[in-house]
Amino acid sequence: MSPFALTRTLPLDATAAALRADVATGLTRSPKELPPKWFYDARGSELFDEITLLPEYYPTRAEREILVTRADEIAAVTGVRTLVELGSGSSDKTRHLIGALTALDHYVPVDVSESALTGAAGTLLAGHPALTVHALVADFQYGLSLPGTPGPRLLAFLGGTIGNLRPAERAVFLAAVRAELAPGDALLLGTDLVKDERTLVAAYDDAAGVTAAFNKNVLSVINRELEADFDPDDFDHVALWDAEREWIEMRLRARTALVAKVPALDLAVHFAAGEELRTEISAKFRREGVRKELAAAGFELSRWWTDEAGRFALSLSVPAGPPV
Repeated sequence: MSPFALTRTLPLDATAAALRADVATGLTRSPKELPPKWFYDARGSELFDEITLLPEYYPTRAEREILVTRADEIAAVTGVRTLVELGSGSSDKTRHLIGALTALDHYVPVDVSESALTGAAGTLLAGHPALTVHALVADFQYGLSLPGTPGPRLLAFLGGTIGNLRPAERAVFLAAVRAELAPGDALLLGTDLVKDERTLVAAYDDAAGVTAAFNKNVLSVINRELEADFDPDDFDHVALWDAEREWIEMRLRARTALVAKVPALDLAVHFAAGEELRTEISAKFRREGVRKELAAAGFELSRWWTDEAGRFALSLSVPAGPPV
């Protein structure tokens, strides 16, 4: 059996169709809004890699600290044979886990990018030749169907990405994850924690302007893929803390009144001066809130780890009773 297999559950034209639908819906509603997944073309991924190295952007370093210091404990508690990672990308952080999971023989990375999956698999197999990698080209937000692999299984959803989902979307997502897991399996979830507003805003509005370029990259994606004529210089990057909802919002604010044309959709998008387009929410969490959301989806929170500064958390949860 080959140590690498790739299954595509995402149709080849699914990404283009989803972009068209999101732009058509999001730019004609009030207030205007786009989902954050459209940041991540090749340039957007490069910019995000730069963001993770910025002094203001603590989440990546904080989560890596937890993984490095707790990987052996995670391995001992779970004893997993299969590691499933949602939104795996380069699988960079997961390498800390893979090295510690001594019983591991199957890795299932799930991502929308086939090139990212094949590149990561090559690197992993070079260092772990006994590992079997079954990559899935899929968008886990629109259904999750995992291949048959030996248990127990650990499903990892890292990076605080769950914070990009609204509460109702998180409930649907967690219920779908619970439906895929059996007794003995576990969920490893990364969540950024509520902290002071200054630290939070700085993480999304760095002094070097890298996050601003990342935010505006969504306009470049629309220009390239849908023949639009957005000028990124017509917009300012905005990062705001919503204390009531406990999430960060990233927005693009029109500097003047303008009209952008999207010929592929036969669409003219009107912006008033100062009008904003929301491009991301990033919810921040508290331990009790995470426990309640997990419980509502049929999980029991069994372990909770934070970095030394208490900025970020990894939680380990197990199925509690039958799927909801």
